[in-house]
Amino acid sequence: MNYTYLLINIAVIFFPLVLSFDKKVHFFSKWKFIFPAILLTGIVFLIWDILFTKLNVWSFNPDYLVGINLLGLPLEEILFFLTVPYACVFIYECLNAYFPKNHLQKYSLALSNLFLGISIAILFFGYNRWYTLINFGFLLIVLAYVEYVNVKLRFMYRFYRAYLVSLIPFYIVNGFLTAIPVVMYNNKENIGFRVGTIPFEDHFYLMSLLLMNVFLYELFKSRAGKNQA
Repeated sequence: MNYTYLLINIAVIFFPLVLSFDKKVHFFSKWKFIFPAILLTGIVFLIWDILFTKLNVWSFNPDYLVGINLLGLPLEEILFFLTVPYACVFIYECLNAYFPKNHLQKYSLALSNLFLGISIAILFFGYNRWYTLINFGFLLIVLAYVEYVNVKLRFMYRFYRAYLVSLIPFYIVNGFLTAIPVVMYNNKENIGFRVGTIPFEDHFYLMSLLLMNVFLYELFKSRAGKNQA
């Protein structure tokens, strides 16, 4: 069906958008921070996406697309960088509002070090594959910067909790996209290991996408708070 990918995008953002007016979370009042974060992150990931499409790292099945292309990408793929980050940051804010106590706080640095170590190890063995190289290289840079350079803005313990919860819809949405398949991967450009039909790298692609969005979101909130003070 030509509307498959578009309907998946709509399904991803529908409930987070409707529930943005929840009285406790008040997510709509933070749109002035989230949309700039999504825009800036989206530009980076769209450049990445365009490059990978041209290099045949992945491709899109026209049977499940409406047929509108921009910058060499299907419209639905561009919308993906709006719907998924919005939904994931919404999850992040809901968890912060309803569950302010977070037991991951004392483990966040250890988790960051673990993921940095994983990134380095996989880069050592998979540096000759485009998806593996760019994916883990980007995560290594962003994670190291957020954890060790940007020391005044501390949110990683909240980020890891949101990431773990976001994996639930990730398996549903990405499962559909890779099983149908809407998105087709060239296994010569990844390590070839999959969780079901989902490439292993996709888990860390989600981490990078969510981390950059949350970092910019928290940065913009912090600057607004300082200006008001």
